[in-house]
Amino acid sequence: MILCCGEALIDFLPRTGKDGATLYQPFNGGSVYNTAIALGRLGNRTGLFTGLSTDFFGDMLREGLKASKVDLRYIKTWDRPSTLAFVKLTDGHARYSFFDDNSAGRMLSRRDLPRLEKTVSALHFGSISLIPEPGGATLEALMKREARSRVITLDPNIRPGMIRERRKHMARLNRMIAMTDILKISDEDVAWMTGKTDVAAAARKWLKAGAKIVIVTRGGNGVEAFTARDRISRSAVKVKVADTVGAGDTFTAGLITALQRAKLLTKTQLGTISAADLDAALAFAARAAAVTVARPGCDPPWASELA
Repeated sequence: MILCCGEALIDFLPRTGKDGATLYQPFNGGSVYNTAIALGRLGNRTGLFTGLSTDFFGDMLREGLKASKVDLRYIKTWDRPSTLAFVKLTDGHARYSFFDDNSAGRMLSRRDLPRLEKTVSALHFGSISLIPEPGGATLEALMKREARSRVITLDPNIRPGMIRERRKHMARLNRMIAMTDILKISDEDVAWMTGKTDVAAAARKWLKAGAKIVIVTRGGNGVEAFTARDRISRSAVKVKVADTVGAGDTFTAGLITALQRAKLLTKTQLGTISAADLDAALAFAARAAAVTVARPGCDPPWASELA
């Protein structure tokens, strides 16, 4: 099983009513939730560790997971509110306003950490779930507990509007990167984290810190991947973009899926992966992400759509 660890929330996406007024329609979302959904649809045995509310938004999130064949056994359900995110789309790019105080996901503590079955081979972390306390510290503790024995993937997926203490958040990300096997990050996140646009220099720093593979996505300009030996560039798949919601999350799921199918999703194999094998995984991930950006909202592809 691949266990995704982090937020599940409701995205309110803008729509236009019959009278021309802007309306907001609720959709299931959250970076880690989206990755779990995409992994499940692509045929992986997938679970999610998070907190879900007993409110009707929590019901929506659970139903979405079930529909995409995501295992619910590691979810804590309790009487706290769901996290809500209002989204503004500008030229297809999303900006967010979050409501997360006292939420079911944010308030997870270390006593809520699950005992994982031996079948859990990889854990994925990222995004806004790493910012607030006590949830951020809880997820970091889980990574620290499991990093020696299971593959770790991380997508920082920076949301600057939620980060009140930059230094504290950067310290957490740096600690987690040192425990990570695959770091998937956008070029915008590189710029925010380093203050520079030199992705190669940033990748070398993170590889030296402990990551085995660093992958930098560039939206419509493609993707670059770095290992201790290789640097690979791949163009984006050309599609008509509906919006970019969930594109990076689907890319992550596609990458993990391709590595899993090729029997490369182990610490040993990732540490010695060839340029050809990594390029093939990037190609599959790019195809999966292209399907998502061509559809409104986050609607990742099923395995049959990429056959």
